[in-house]
Amino acid sequence: MGGSEPRALAEGRWLRLVDDAGWEYVERVNGHGVVVIVALTDDERLVLVEQYRPAVRARVVEMPAGLVGDHADLEHEDPAAAARRELLEETGYQARSFEPLIDTPSTPGLTSESYRFFRAHGLRRVGPGGGDENEEIEVHEVPLAELAAFLRERQAQGVRVDAKTLAGLWLLGAPALR
Repeated sequence: MGGSEPRALAEGRWLRLVDDAGWEYVERVNGHGVVVIVALTDDERLVLVEQYRPAVRARVVEMPAGLVGDHADLEHEDPAAAARRELLEETGYQARSFEPLIDTPSTPGLTSESYRFFRAHGLRRVGPGGGDENEEIEVHEVPLAELAAFLRERQAQGVRVDAKTLAGLWLLGAPALR
């Protein structure tokens, strides 16, 4: 591949479909990457979110996450600042600090987007969470010892479990669906 510049085949409000020497992929029109927050409370409860995702036509359990720099006033946003903003917005939690864990392509055959995983330390609940005006997010605080059972129960009810959540659990060294 390479040699010529990628060309846009189509563009929407949030995404652009690109052809790069015959390889088609999607890139973000706004924002520059995704932050994923591995949020474990001091008493070992994992903070997860659940919301309906139209692309899979199902509710999905996920780690708190969001776009970096997805608003005009946040164009040069630092990923750690985005993690702080998204954690508070989605879950109502603030963290004392954010530890960078890994920066990895999300789905390299489909998109140029990457995930930056952060571990949130010193969590403190300061608000209700639930997302912004365009989101309807349910917050779950699941004891690590009960996590596998919780995820199996949600799946039995038709709720999907997001892959970045499983990756975050692996980074944490926690059991997932075993």
